Amino acid sequence: MVPIAAAGQGLDDAFARLAQPEGEGWRIAESDILREWSRSGSPAMDLLLQRGEAALDMGDIPSAIGHLTALTDHAPDFAAGFQTRAAAYATAGQFGPALADLRRTLELEPRHFAALTQLGAMLEEMGDDARALAAYRASLAIHPHQQEAIDGQARLEHKRIGTDI
Repeated sequence: MVPIAAAGQGLDDAFARLAQPEGEGWRIAESDILREWSRSGSPAMDLLLQRGEAALDMGDIPSAIGHLTALTDHAPDFAAGFQTRAAAYATAGQFGPALADLRRTLELEPRHFAALTQLGAMLEEMGDDARALAAYRASLAIHPHQQEAIDGQARLEHKRIGTDI
């Protein structure tokens, strides 16, 4: 297991590479960050995350929420559990719990670009364009290569100035 300080320094380096506008090094950095975020430090908790993700991928939302709730109950400081459960809640149309889970994710990991993009998409769907645009912009400040956030920002900026895309 990697010492926490070393993992933190590795993440800082990966985030610096992620923000680089040129080259393809950001792809490796993104992969490194996502891999690190998926590790809770407990094989049992990692298994709950995997089961929740698999259920979500199969469209079994109640099972996904069940696995991910068990995960967040037993690992309340594991941001990936909250972010993944937010996706499950959003898929079920339960935006209140999804927003609460995204809030917790960002408390635990303020640089969680996937949570910020997810927040932007949910706020946009709810009609809160100003806050959605702010979330997309915050996400892109961390990870400028995310196509979903790029598209969301462009869509909302064009909508704001009255130009169709």
